Amino acid sequence: MIALLALGAALGGAMYVKTAYTIHTVYVEGNLHYTEDEIKGIVMEGFLGDNSLYLSWKYKNKGIEGIPFVDVVDVSILAPDTIKISVYEKALTGYVRHLNTYVYFDKDGYVVESSAIRTVGVPQIVGLTFGHVVVGEKLPVDDDRVFGEILDITRLLKKYSLIADKIVFDMTGELTLHFGGVKVALGGDEITLEDKLMLLPELLVNLEGKKGTLQMQTYDEDGGKYVFKPEG
Repeated sequence: MIALLALGAALGGAMYVKTAYTIHTVYVEGNLHYTEDEIKGIVMEGFLGDNSLYLSWKYKNKGIEGIPFVDVVDVSILAPDTIKISVYEKALTGYVRHLNTYVYFDKDGYVVESSAIRTVGVPQIVGLTFGHVVVGEKLPVDDDRVFGEILDITRLLKKYSLIADKIVFDMTGELTLHFGGVKVALGGDEITLEDKLMLLPELLVNLEGKKGTLQMQTYDEDGGKYVFKPEG
């Protein structure tokens, strides 16, 4: 009798947990590369994929394997039937094009992923030369100090709320940034780079919808009066 009562209590508890913790509402945050529906499909697949208690245990600050660009997924319970999925994607500094794919790398130049998918907000780096690409290894460029330069530039861009489509290095060390149809020629002077980028947000507002090159090779200390050469 005691065994039957214990079994009944266990079954009743299991049914309560299954019913009360069945997920009806899902919030997703931190996802850039994947849509909310894609994240839900990845996290909530398989047995007990709709149970908030199980998912909270399964993904508690754990890495997730086989999902490009995602490092860690965390599931927190907001209510028995409501969860929040927090996505922590791998840090991407930039990408290069190689054999019709997008090759993403981190701040140290290590290849994070090679994909046919273009990630919005990650700039293309043009001007690096390399012969092969291996995920998990460093891009074999001639001088890997360039990755420190790229990191400095991307940090400054973020500081001044600038999102560049391309960061272009030429063979002479000249730097050019692309913002839609506007190319910004910054030259090779690293000392005045931040001063120039600090002026860019206001300058780009005035050039919205235009195509051409903003010539900022020489820093103008008297208010940032630069020449814009339209295309054509």
